[in-house]
Amino acid sequence: MYSLLFYLRKYKTDRVGRSMIYVRITANGKRAEFSTGRKVHPSKWDSAYGKVLGFSQEVRQLNAQLAKIKTDLYRYAEKLGDREEPITAVSLKESYLGLNKPVKMLLEIFQEHNDRVDKLVGQDFAAGTAERYRTAESHLAKYIQHDYGKKDIPVKQVDHAFITGFEYYLKTRRKCSHNTAIKYVVNFKKIIRIAYANGWITKDPFASYKVRLKNVEREFLTAEELQQLMDTPFQHQRLEHVRDCFVFCCFTGLAYADVKKLTHDDFVTGIDGELWINTKRTKTKTKSNIPVLPTALMILEKYEDNPYLVNNRVLPVLTNQKMNAYLKEIAVLSGIKKNLTTHLARHTFANTVTLSNGVSIESVSKMLGHKSLRTTQHYAKILNRKVSEDMQMLKEKLQVKDRIHRSNQP
Repeated sequence: MYSLLFYLRKYKTDRVGRSMIYVRITANGKRAEFSTGRKVHPSKWDSAYGKVLGFSQEVRQLNAQLAKIKTDLYRYAEKLGDREEPITAVSLKESYLGLNKPVKMLLEIFQEHNDRVDKLVGQDFAAGTAERYRTAESHLAKYIQHDYGKKDIPVKQVDHAFITGFEYYLKTRRKCSHNTAIKYVVNFKKIIRIAYANGWITKDPFASYKVRLKNVEREFLTAEELQQLMDTPFQHQRLEHVRDCFVFCCFTGLAYADVKKLTHDDFVTGIDGELWINTKRTKTKTKSNIPVLPTALMILEKYEDNPYLVNNRVLPVLTNQKMNAYLKEIAVLSGIKKNLTTHLARHTFANTVTLSNGVSIESVSKMLGHKSLRTTQHYAKILNRKVSEDMQMLKEKLQVKDRIHRSNQP
């Protein structure tokens, strides 16, 4: 609760004996005062009703100005209440005088961020990134409605409990896996960092929140499964096209977005005189330089004169949604039990096609267009077969050293 009082500072008058009219705001036993900028002679002041005595035009105007100040203060108090901000004497005074910083709303900031991302798709952001931010905002809006019963909240109300509550909501109400939930929370974290950088909040609520992703075993096709997929005949041409594009990715490591935009201009003659792919990754804008292996070259030659290819494209790549839908059908027809997706091809390249055949992880990382070797390590799972081969080589070397040592004994 709060109260308003107009009063005079009678001990302080101007040259003609007038005193300044002040407003006193009292809330929870604490006060805040400010000048109205209006003066009146103490003999004309009604202290009981907080107004000027008389009926002249000048008096009526002065009382109307005081009434407006009171109405405006009530209006600002309602705004603070709507935003669930505490109504204090100081906050009400600062709101009226315009001394307080504008209150920024959480979803309002998120929407502004997403609008900027949408405009930069194709330049600084991939379309998939923009879509993930929009999904994260949608989840956050539903969380606020579900747990707080509101359409939006001030960003400065976000605390550790709000963050952990959002993670719990994603896992329980939205049925997100742990890693998926954490990725949405990380998207949300960027919005909080924007608010902190702009001074809309004074402390980072994520300071005590630790992001921990669970290590997930990523699937890939074995050499036998890859050959099985390549040998399977299909009656429908659409499935054959999708299979060929998938296999091409298995032998080049290209992500879906990169193979979809691949044109004849992305092929160059490498330092070895062979054909190479020289392209820039859509996701990270890093360069990928990949020698074209024989299987990939056969697929390129197969579609060299395809009449349906436009804009200098080299392969008939469908939308990612259709590709993944058809890959599930292809898996059934090929007798493969794994969940085939366009991204699984990239993991197959890292593990089955390259690492298991002795290609160094540094070379694999460069071909995949990774900025960090740690990223490649998430893709690459050293196969037991490769471990066995490496250890067998070590055994042979040790046996040779042992024979040499024995032959040198007297």
